[in-house]
Amino acid sequence: MEIKKYCFPPHGDDRGQLVALEAERDIPFPVRRVYYIYDTAEGVTRGLHAHKRLEQILICVHGSCRIRLKDGREEAEVLLDKPWEGLYIANNMWREMYDFSPDAVLLVLASQHYDESDYIRDYAEFLKMVQSEGETE
Repeated sequence: MEIKKYCFPPHGDDRGQLVALEAERDIPFPVRRVYYIYDTAEGVTRGLHAHKRLEQILICVHGSCRIRLKDGREEAEVLLDKPWEGLYIANNMWREMYDFSPDAVLLVLASQHYDESDYIRDYAEFLKMVQSEGETE
């Protein structure tokens, strides 16, 4: 499984740091939705789904969290703990966000507007989908 991270160069001086993100320049897709996760209780796992079409960039802009990715064949774990680093998640990728630090703020940039029909929330259904796609390739 290929893990793709993007580095967004911080610009700063003695006043502080700034990271600028431009859709279709720094982000590999048009950004249609932005949201963030914060105040996540200890031991909570978020995500637990995949998307049929949607792509995402995850940036832990404060604190840290871990992301578990599964493509139906392999599994990877990624630590996000730098506000200038983003994790790209393609469609057809199961994601689980967990081990949030108490101060974590996880920013998500999404390629599509919210559409419940794009979600795969059952892991067995996800496995069946990616295995059937592998057979047709």
